[in-house]
Amino acid sequence: MLIKITKFEKKTYSYIKEQGEVKVSNIPKMMWGAIPNLKNAGLVKTYKKTTTPWASKKHTFVKIVEQVNHGNVT
Repeated sequence: MLIKITKFEKKTYSYIKEQGEVKVSNIPKMMWGAIPNLKNAGLVKTYKKTTTPWASKKHTFVKIVEQVNHGNVT
């Protein structure tokens, strides 16, 4: 399966891959718009979790989806 993403989406994907698990608010604001496209392509996963055990507020995090047969990213 061949996944078509733009040059900027590749840059965002590389940034997230380099950081590992990253809070969305810590990603440069210009890259926020690429996250839904990467999520729809199945390349990243977003989820909410608390940052500390005693905090009640949850923050959105994003990380790369690791799959064995991932396909080509072009």
